[in-house]
Amino acid sequence: MWLDYGVGLGQPDVFDKALGARRDVLENVKIRSCLSMKPRAVAADDTEGNHFFLFSWHFSGCDRKRHDAGRCNYIPLNLGEVPDYYRRFLAPVDIAVLKTCPMDENGYFNFSAANIWHRAVVESARMVIVEVSRGLPYVYGEENGVHLSEVDYIIEGDNEPAPELPNPQPTEVDRAVARRIAAEIEDGSCLQIGIGGMPNAVCALLLESGVRDLGVHTEMLTDGIAELYTKGRITGSRKTLDPGKIVYTFALGSSALYATANRNSDFRCNPVDYTNSPHIIMRNEQVVSINNTTQVDLQGQAASESDGHRHISGTGGQLQFVRGAYASKGGKSFICMSSTFDKRGEPRSRIVLNLTPGNIVTTPRSDVMYVVTEYGMVNLKGK
Repeated sequence: MWLDYGVGLGQPDVFDKALGARRDVLENVKIRSCLSMKPRAVAADDTEGNHFFLFSWHFSGCDRKRHDAGRCNYIPLNLGEVPDYYRRFLAPVDIAVLKTCPMDENGYFNFSAANIWHRAVVESARMVIVEVSRGLPYVYGEENGVHLSEVDYIIEGDNEPAPELPNPQPTEVDRAVARRIAAEIEDGSCLQIGIGGMPNAVCALLLESGVRDLGVHTEMLTDGIAELYTKGRITGSRKTLDPGKIVYTFALGSSALYATANRNSDFRCNPVDYTNSPHIIMRNEQVVSINNTTQVDLQGQAASESDGHRHISGTGGQLQFVRGAYASKGGKSFICMSSTFDKRGEPRSRIVLNLTPGNIVTTPRSDVMYVVTEYGMVNLKGK
């Protein structure tokens, strides 16, 4: 059977432990998930890989460890297309198991800050199970829930607080890169901030600048965005699409981030085909897309998700936001990185003549706009 565990905060824990405990009477159970925030019991309890196998749309640190052990495969994608994959290309999900908020007064189980493609999974699934948890933030958004009439079973969850993603303090290199990007951001710009210390360092620098009336249309809601909001720098007043609203499809960060989004009508958690589709992104003006990469070659290709044949993370929404920002009136996309990294005590350049053999090109040379390191910035369009 194919099971679907959902994304990030939406992944079940009580069900996962119970399924892992049934290991010896099951075989060839395939589980799709994305951004696992905790080690999955079905993998820990099945050390030989005879019973459960995991497939991931985007690796977290937990997923990467499973992949390194030969127990998890990555599924290529553009993140904003995944609802369409479930509706058009994938066989129906046998069982969907999603962690949700308890049922609300209208009979809906809120997906919390993990809307993403969960509606499409529910529509596809032969059986729907919700694991309810009072530890999740309740957030507003479009199609961000499943109605009681669509649910087959309800499980009482552990009510643990939503898992947090640590936010490391930005390094001097992060801040040097962020200074260059922040200088390019104008009043009224509409931000997409990717995962990692470097993009979030831009948020810290923007707090120090005088830039005002920022908007947000992003994939991931981060602590940096929440801080800009609480300090009054984000108003969304100049957005063409969803004016006054911070639009995102999932959140990962601190408990303070979840508290900021909880029952806050300024935040809209929408499906990923809305947040990440370039033809929708471009409807806002002055879109600024900021994402990390790990290697760029001299042709301008950006490899952001693998180290040779070892998969690290995933394409995510990087390419779609690069294209959406470029198509936006006055828009800009930034691919950022430190100039070097340390490998076994030896410094290596991230800018190379040839990509590491096996490296996956995340953003083609034809799409790359600004490339930024601590030493400088260049716009490769037309070069």
